[in-house]
Amino acid sequence: MKKIVILGAGYAGMICAVNLQKRHMPFTLINKHSYHYFTTILHEPAGGRNDFDDYSVDITYLLDSPTSTFSKEEVVEIRPHDNKVVSKSGEILYDLLVVALGNAPEYFGIAGLAENSLLLRSLESAKTIRKHIEDQIKLYKEDHNPAHLKIVVGGAGLTGIELCGELSEWIPQLRSNYHILEEVDIINLEAAPMILPMLDAALQEQARDVLTKKGVQLRTSEKIVRVNPGEVELASGEKVEASTIIWTGGVRANPLVAAAGFTCDPRGRAKVNEYFQAEGFDNVFVLGDSACLLGADGKPYPPTAQLAQQMGEHCAKNITGLVLSDHPLKPFVFHYMGTLASLGSEVGVGNVKGIKTRGVPANLLKEASKAKYLFNLGGFRLLADKRGQFTR
Repeated sequence: MKKIVILGAGYAGMICAVNLQKRHMPFTLINKHSYHYFTTILHEPAGGRNDFDDYSVDITYLLDSPTSTFSKEEVVEIRPHDNKVVSKSGEILYDLLVVALGNAPEYFGIAGLAENSLLLRSLESAKTIRKHIEDQIKLYKEDHNPAHLKIVVGGAGLTGIELCGELSEWIPQLRSNYHILEEVDIINLEAAPMILPMLDAALQEQARDVLTKKGVQLRTSEKIVRVNPGEVELASGEKVEASTIIWTGGVRANPLVAAAGFTCDPRGRAKVNEYFQAEGFDNVFVLGDSACLLGADGKPYPPTAQLAQQMGEHCAKNITGLVLSDHPLKPFVFHYMGTLASLGSEVGVGNVKGIKTRGVPANLLKEASKAKYLFNLGGFRLLADKRGQFTR
């Protein structure tokens, strides 16, 4: 039996592992954490909603078959010419490798951004953001520095906008808890002329209207050129002072992908064919944010959770066929299901299979999409364990 190794337990890697387990295919999953976390909804706990335990699940809870092996390791190098992965603990040989190591932040060359901003990209970073914001409220009680009451969120894609929606509901609670009479400014800065570019103009305007009424300042066509400690400089020359600066403006592939020698695009994603095989390495499959997969229009698919999940499931089917019967690999076809953006705990905007939705129905569909993922990941058992916690 071929030795199958999966790197990374994000959406693509975890779905691939779960589907290989369903097919009784032996494999080893390597991940630096002992848990899988729900990346696309981390804005909820970061913005004050629910407990952090609700947003992760132990990997061994999901991988409970004798044919499934989990190894908590941090990968430091991939050597595709040697069919070898190097972790901090040693070397792992493979016959078939699935690279699903996720992403790293893209700073677009903005000076000081990496050093002086917070990121929302992991469970730990979500905890850091939540604690940092509450700490700033406490500090304001001591020194009355107005910068403590300013929050800048860079980027108006899904993550940035959804985080602003959560903050707009949590901040009034914090002000009440700490008896702060002054307003807390939530400022979203976006270099492009619109928010939520994956949605049409009508839905963008709906989202803008909802968030503006909640007190969020949405400033489009505002390019950040430098970030200093507690200060954001704009191309216009304006300087915005804020003790909380959060960057959600872009991602690139995990740097281990390019370092491995794979042929990559400008964002460090390995170029793959319709079977997810890396160029020049038929036994290496690259998934999710680590992969540059071209659509029918010749452009790379944007990195999304739904793409990663579909890639993971399809890859598991292909690997099973390849190992058991030398079955020809089947090309991947992406089925776009739509995009939903929450604007707080009760309303949202988006489209599902081409149908526009907004308000409470959009939020209900967002909750349904969470439930669907939980079911696909861990069946009724996981759905029962986690579902009620999301809707508290």
